[in-house]
Amino acid sequence: MNRRQFSRATAMTALSYSQILGANDRVMVGYIGLGNRGDQVHDGFLEYGDARTAAICDLKSSYLDLAEKKAKDHGHDTPKRYADWRKLIDDKTLDAVVIATPDHWHALMMIEACNAGKDVYCEKPLSLTVVEGRKMVDAAERNKRIVQVGIQRRSAKFLQEAAAYVQSGALGKVTLAQGWHLTNEWPTGLGAAPEGPPPSEADWDAWLGPAPKVPYNRNRMYYNFRWFYNYSGGQMTNFGVHYVDMLRWCIGKDSPKAVTVMGGKYAVDDNREIPDTLQAMWDYDGVMVVFTQINANSAPGNAQKSEMMIRGTKGTMYLTLRGWEVIPEVISDQPLPVRNPIDRSNDTQKKPVIEARKASGQVTNHPHARNFLDCLKSRQKPNCDALTGHLSTSATLIANVAYKTKSYLEWDSKNEKFTNNPAANQMLSYKYRAPYKLP
Repeated sequence: MNRRQFSRATAMTALSYSQILGANDRVMVGYIGLGNRGDQVHDGFLEYGDARTAAICDLKSSYLDLAEKKAKDHGHDTPKRYADWRKLIDDKTLDAVVIATPDHWHALMMIEACNAGKDVYCEKPLSLTVVEGRKMVDAAERNKRIVQVGIQRRSAKFLQEAAAYVQSGALGKVTLAQGWHLTNEWPTGLGAAPEGPPPSEADWDAWLGPAPKVPYNRNRMYYNFRWFYNYSGGQMTNFGVHYVDMLRWCIGKDSPKAVTVMGGKYAVDDNREIPDTLQAMWDYDGVMVVFTQINANSAPGNAQKSEMMIRGTKGTMYLTLRGWEVIPEVISDQPLPVRNPIDRSNDTQKKPVIEARKASGQVTNHPHARNFLDCLKSRQKPNCDALTGHLSTSATLIANVAYKTKSYLEWDSKNEKFTNNPAANQMLSYKYRAPYKLP
């Protein structure tokens, strides 16, 4: 069965289920942000007949038009259209809100939605700052809301099996877990778009929201916002959150003890603020977790061409979006001999200490959406709840602080503060532009 057939079969099963439940049991969902990522998440929910697209909100009319068409093509009533996200959140007919806006909007919208009694599906990274993330966790807990963070790997069965395998100790003592984001954007990257008047001053001001007011530049809006720190944590949070979450899930760790980062804008000639080359290292209490970002060379980071790698004393796991593989270590149980470059007789005593293993699968938006919808009804914790998303997001956010301060930072995860650099603690939050305030 190919992916399209699987999706169709899944959708039909869900549609039959929703028809049995009846209209009163369908989840009425409002979507805020329906651009690139928001459109993909919307598709994930449209696979299931018990989720209805009841309201949509975006500054771009073409995004709203597409979302409305898709909803109607799936048999939904024409969704309400909002230009103001606050009015969508205040809509009493909605059960849940999906937030897929630029990162700097996540905290305001998610907290307000929780305070309004809505359950929330919020795209990753959860927040722009650590302080925001903690307030988001508190809002979910205080209001007893179901919150799913869009780290879709958490709902992929084959990756759940991978995490369980590593947590079982089958790889032995894990000492290194690494992820790679590798592309080649050299030489011009985004280009150096000039500043100028926005197509709509009102839309530009609304898009900026709590972020500082700056002259309009087309590179700062829509997808390219990820290359600017006022709206995103860069590729450190865009891709790094996925990798850090998967790796710390496998090793069974919540928070790091320390972090340090090196990198810079070395090769790409555009007006981005984020680096094109970077390496972050976290100490997860006996396991070194590494994220390597290279955007001026796309050669694979390892021989298996995998996105992630976990090295243990008994073997190595390589993970991708489509599967994972364990390659055993070949070692001897005898003490290391005195090295002799000619005598290799000890090599014959070496043998694999675990069995090679493989598993395949595919990461899609659909299972994560399904898990969220199921948890709305059961009121059970979803696969990537607010706290889980916060722990993975905050690790990448403190890495950005280490990069900007060019320092080795020791992290007190209980109090969410740096213990060896008071000045760095000032970068764990920022002052919102008036009249916006973080609840």
